[in-house]
Amino acid sequence: MSGRQFGRAICCGLFVFGVVGLTQARADLHEYVKRPESVFEWRLVEKKETPQGIVYDLQMTSQNWQNIVWKHQIQIYQPTGVEPNKTMLLWNTGGNASPANQAFAFELAKRIKAPVAFLYNIPNQPLLGNKKEDALIAETFVRYLETKDENWPLLFPMVKSVVKSMDAIQEFSKKEWNQPVEQFIVSGASKRGWTSWLTGATGDPRVKAIAPFVIDVLNMKKQGDHQLYSFGKYSDMIHDYTERGLLPMPDTKEAMRLWSMVDPWMYRDKLELPKLIVNGNNDPYWTTDALNLYWDDLKGDKWVLYVPNAGHDLRQKDKTSPLDQVSQAANGLAAFVWHYTVDNPMPKLTWKHDDADGKLRIRVESSETPKGARLWVAQAPTRDFREAKWVEKTAQVNGSQVVGLVDPPKEGCLAFYCELDYEIDGLPYHLSTQIRIAGSPVKK
Repeated sequence: MSGRQFGRAICCGLFVFGVVGLTQARADLHEYVKRPESVFEWRLVEKKETPQGIVYDLQMTSQNWQNIVWKHQIQIYQPTGVEPNKTMLLWNTGGNASPANQAFAFELAKRIKAPVAFLYNIPNQPLLGNKKEDALIAETFVRYLETKDENWPLLFPMVKSVVKSMDAIQEFSKKEWNQPVEQFIVSGASKRGWTSWLTGATGDPRVKAIAPFVIDVLNMKKQGDHQLYSFGKYSDMIHDYTERGLLPMPDTKEAMRLWSMVDPWMYRDKLELPKLIVNGNNDPYWTTDALNLYWDDLKGDKWVLYVPNAGHDLRQKDKTSPLDQVSQAANGLAAFVWHYTVDNPMPKLTWKHDDADGKLRIRVESSETPKGARLWVAQAPTRDFREAKWVEKTAQVNGSQVVGLVDPPKEGCLAFYCELDYEIDGLPYHLSTQIRIAGSPVKK
C-alpha cells in the first residue's frame, strides 16, 4: 500500500419538533448504551480469500436513533499465518470499506500478529438535511439545546455502535473460530477518536484499552479559551461549531449539561483503563500544548505519542518515502496493541520540565532503558505552531535516564519535547513527553 493511502485510512432535513423533544427525554451515556435494541442484528455476508489473508465481511444493524435505523459494515482482517487472539484491535471509522482501508488493516494486523476489526459508518451519514461529520454533530448539539432531548447528541449513538459491534464480533468469533474474542482495544481518529474516549468511559469490561488519535480537546471549556489565547481566534477547522453558536460555549444550564455529556474529561474518573494518545504536532485543529490542559487529570496508565511535522492525517511531511510518512503512528498503535495482546507492560515514563544554568531542561525517567532518544524543537513568532517546522536535537541517554537542554528563544516562542525509542518483538516504536512552550509572542 502507499503511504498516501495509509494516511487517508487513518483519517479517515427540516427540523420538526416531535413528542420526544417535548417530553425532554433524559439519557446519560451509560443508560443510552445499555438500552436494549430490538433492531440489533448481524450477519456474515462474505468470507473472502485475498493475497494478504482472509477478509470477513459482516453487516450489522446497531440501533434505532431518533427513528433512524443505523447500519454498519464490519470487516475482520486475518493475515495469512496469523491465528485469532482473545484480544482484538477494534478501529472505528467513517465511510465504507475500501482498498486503502484493507491495506491499512492488514498492515496493522501483521505488525500486531493478530486479526483486527474495522467498524465502518461511524456515524451513519449524511443525515438531517444531508449533513456530515462535524456539521452533523453540531446539528445534533443544537437540536438538543432546542428540545432538551438528551438522546440527540450524535456521540451517543456513535459509541453505542462500537459497543454493539463488540457484541457482533464476539458472536462471530465464537461461531467462526470457536474462540470468542474477550477484550478489545478501541481506536479511531478525530471524531472517531472522540468516540474511542467515550467508549472507554462506558465502563464496558470488554474494553481493555483505548488509543484515541488526533482528538486533542479534552477539558473542552478550557480548550476553547486556550485557542483564543494561542491563536487569537478559534481554529478555522472547528467552524461548524462556532457558526452554530456552540463556541464560545453558551452560558446556559442546557449547554453545560451538553458538554458534560460529550466531553471525555468529564468522565475522567471512569477512564482508568490504559490509554495511548496519538497527536500530530502540526494539527490545525488544536493548540500545540492542548494535552497539558488534561494530562495530569487522567488516571491509570497513560502514554502520548507526538508525530512531528504531521497534521491531522498524521503523515510526516519531512519524510520522503510515503510509507515512512505514516510509520510512526502505525507502529505506535501496533506496539500498544501488541503489548496488551500479550500482556507485556509498556515502558513507564515520568518527566519534569524545568530550567538549569540558563537553559530549558527536560528530565525523563523510563522503567526500561530506551534504545535512543532525542528532542524535537520548533520556533514560532507566537504560540501558534501549526505551520512551524520541528527539528531534531540531541538528548543525552544515561541508562534509563534521558536529559535534554534547549536554549531559550531570543524572541518569539519555542516548543519542545522528548521522544524515546523502544522495541517489542522486532517492532520499533516511540513514546513522547508533554510539550513545553517558552518565550513571549513577538509584538506586532
